[in-house]
Amino acid sequence: MPEAYIIDACRTPRGIGKVGKGSLAHLHPQHLGATVLKALKERNNINTAEVDDIIWGTSSQRGKQGGDLGRMSALLAGYDLKASGITVDRFCGSGISVVNMAAASIMSGMEDMVIAGGCEMMSYTSSSADPNKLPLMDADNPALRELHPQSNQGVCADAIATIEGISREATEELALESQKRAARAIEEGRFDKSLVPVYNEDGSVALDKEEFPRPQTTKEGLAGLKAAFTMLADIPVDDQGNTYRKLINKKYPDVEIEHIHHAGNSSGVVDGSGAVLLASPEYAEKQGWKPRAKIVAMANMGDCPTLMLNAPVPAAKKVLEKAGLKKEDIDVWEINEAFAVVAEKFIRDLDLPREKVNINGGAMALGHPIGATGSMLIGTVLDELERSGGKYGLVTMCAAGGMAPAIIIERM
Repeated sequence: MPEAYIIDACRTPRGIGKVGKGSLAHLHPQHLGATVLKALKERNNINTAEVDDIIWGTSSQRGKQGGDLGRMSALLAGYDLKASGITVDRFCGSGISVVNMAAASIMSGMEDMVIAGGCEMMSYTSSSADPNKLPLMDADNPALRELHPQSNQGVCADAIATIEGISREATEELALESQKRAARAIEEGRFDKSLVPVYNEDGSVALDKEEFPRPQTTKEGLAGLKAAFTMLADIPVDDQGNTYRKLINKKYPDVEIEHIHHAGNSSGVVDGSGAVLLASPEYAEKQGWKPRAKIVAMANMGDCPTLMLNAPVPAAKKVLEKAGLKKEDIDVWEINEAFAVVAEKFIRDLDLPREKVNINGGAMALGHPIGATGSMLIGTVLDELERSGGKYGLVTMCAAGGMAPAIIIERM
């Protein structure tokens, strides 16, 4: 089978995802997408007329983030009109899925150069949401809700922690470690190779460093935070009298949810964009590009949509099997810290050495720009493999609807 090479990866810093507080919040989502696409073009001298496709991930495709953000960002970045684009949605998993799709199109022999990436401006999606309408993953469809009731992700995280017997103290210990690792990575410049600054329309710098991390976080500070989803769990979400708690109890009636997640042990609300340049070996050789990695295996996995966040473990097992590898072969693991319990359960279920998982911190410290995160994490793993001399890296993450994409890359 033909191979797919990763030539380069880049990303913006993550800005605080709140209007009036975040340094990127005043920009258009297309502007963030164009920033990373321009960077890839300039860093690799891409002939954009030869880009076969741009596969983009965006979860909330409405308003400014609608209308095929991938294609519009490429146009704004000055790409040749021949460089087509498509935008897809696998919720939080979008940023991994687009890289998998790009790799598959190259490995099939149908395309030679594809850019995969994503963008999410949570400052925009939160500020433009209908305050009178709570989001439901089953889209207000009673028939679907009867089959698969789907709750709020934070309430799901608390339910999983209750079922698994994972304590608040354990999740806060992981959250504190995430902050420490992110602070170390920033201080040592571990993100510098992939990080590209974002400029305002007038050419001034909007943001050139991570904005969300809180290195001053302490164990005592985390312990003093109020659980975030206690009240939300009991707010009516439809005219049938359902609440987020009742939706979970429809499938798991014996679970008395203990609420443990809060702002400190959940992923940060941020704005950001990231992109990965992939090519066939023949095209890379023709351009004189030195590949940084190759795609070893890809997988998708579905799981219970009611608990929603449990698919990463089976996804990791599936992609390892496809690659013919064992967990001991993986040098760098990246599991998105959507909520602390997701990463904690992942580490426990797979019995992983903690020093190999989220080596440079995760979304609890850095933030989680939904549709962009997966592409960003693939770049993070690539940079870490090069820094440490490791060979294999595995990236996976939970997604709404009870899903998880996964990918294994090999450093070259």
